[in-house]
Amino acid sequence: MSVISRGFSGRRRSDDGRLPPGQYLERGFPILQATPTPAVDTRKWQFTITTEDGATARRWDWNEFKALPAERLTKDIHCVTKWTKLDTDWRGVSCDVLLDGVDTSAGYVMARSYGGYTTNLPLADLRGCWFRTCTSGSPPSGSPAWT
Repeated sequence: MSVISRGFSGRRRSDDGRLPPGQYLERGFPILQATPTPAVDTRKWQFTITTEDGATARRWDWNEFKALPAERLTKDIHCVTKWTKLDTDWRGVSCDVLLDGVDTSAGYVMARSYGGYTTNLPLADLRGCWFRTCTSGSPPSGSPAWT
């Protein structure tokens, strides 16, 4: 049984074959979230890694975080709400840089945001991800975003 109905074509546009079935090509940058982005005073902002025993392993303020080695990468974004944005230019700090020197035997991470949201995921899945500091030449408003 096919997941896609026979004859389904969605809103496919010219995309050089990288657009998944059922996705449409987005040229803007839609921001989808349940609540408005919280205003975060970067003078008070901090990024903290706490290990499973409750000890603070690493902490950065805004200026320290921005001074971390960043990488530039180009990636396609495929959103669960059916849009795709191709060749998105990113600059960010690798989670591998953030986790360097952190001694943990944890298999999972609990991530917390300023907006009050939490999520958990395998630590192995976090490796190879970045925290965005710039998208298409523009820094994000407020704090860095997960990428």
